[in-house]
Amino acid sequence: MAKPDDRSDNAEKIQDSISNTRENIQETNHYLDEHADEISGQEQQNLEHKNAKREKAIEGFEEEYQDEK
Repeated sequence: MAKPDDRSDNAEKIQDSISNTRENIQETNHYLDEHADEISGQEQQNLEHKNAKREKAIEGFEEEYQDEK
């Protein structure tokens, strides 16, 4: 038998995802600041692109969070 659909903690899980994603952005920015002269331009571009995707993900998470409140 399927488990019942329990969404009681969705807002909390979404908030955790937002926090984790923001932390990943900060860690990547710190890495870029510390190692900019040691990494290739392509790697730097890839990391900046990844952070841009993370920012978009946060926007989606925030919309979901508003729906769950």
